[in-house]
Amino acid sequence: MSYKKLTEITELSEKRHIPFWQAVLEEDMIERGVSREDSMSRMEYMYETIKEADENYDPALRSASGLAGGDGGLLEEYRKKHSSLLNDFVLEVMEKAVKMGESNACMRRIVAMPTAGSCGVIPAVLLTYMKHKNPGKDRIIEALYVAGGIGEVIATSASISGAEGGCQAEIGSASAMAAGALAYLEGGGNEEIVHAAALTLKNMLGLTCDPVAGLVEVPCIKRNVAGAVNAVVYSQMAMAGVRSAIEPDEVIDSMNRIGRLLPTCLKETGQEGLAITRSAQKITERLSITDL
Repeated sequence: MSYKKLTEITELSEKRHIPFWQAVLEEDMIERGVSREDSMSRMEYMYETIKEADENYDPALRSASGLAGGDGGLLEEYRKKHSSLLNDFVLEVMEKAVKMGESNACMRRIVAMPTAGSCGVIPAVLLTYMKHKNPGKDRIIEALYVAGGIGEVIATSASISGAEGGCQAEIGSASAMAAGALAYLEGGGNEEIVHAAALTLKNMLGLTCDPVAGLVEVPCIKRNVAGAVNAVVYSQMAMAGVRSAIEPDEVIDSMNRIGRLLPTCLKETGQEGLAITRSAQKITERLSITDL
């Protein structure tokens, strides 16, 4: 049975004196009926896949709509100029988030984390951490279990679907997962992990899903950047000792309620928000003519 609350993971972790990630691993073994080796092999495969997707990014590619492609290359060029107000770590997180989102739009091979629309958040954070801090592949795989456990709770108690809960359910969930994983990599225990996730998620509550022309491109790709940077910021707050005044599980419950309260027009239907602006209408009309 899937975890429904973060407290279920932390209580098991503390009762058995095992880390957060191992509690998630063991639940995966039970749920899928696989060995420890099989479970970890699958997670390693996911890690290798996101690494390969990042390495194979092609700045020359454009999506069929022409709305996506090339921005990851622009961010890389800008980072290499060393003229930004931001440090290399944050700039590279931004760059990788865009690259992964563009790869998705250009039909390249990506990993849904937890969805295709939010595929850039977790890879951007973890791949950048791997490059700059070099914790070793095993630690990154453990961090992926941490992210997976947080995502499992959100999916079970709320939603990871934009059509059901708005973009808070996609980018918000991915951001919370990435923050918890990063807190773990930074040496955080259960409290830092869950509060990093809570601080991150509660600051993305209410995010609407309003894709232009019904495509997972605008504003989706650049929202991956917001989710990834958000995760970095709030993981650091949690590591500094800052705690969410609202209990982490209550934050997830709140996301669920907010998602249900959001009108249908703001949940992937393209009937409101950015999707009906004059700019979006021009794009939609152009694409409709092209399809004809």
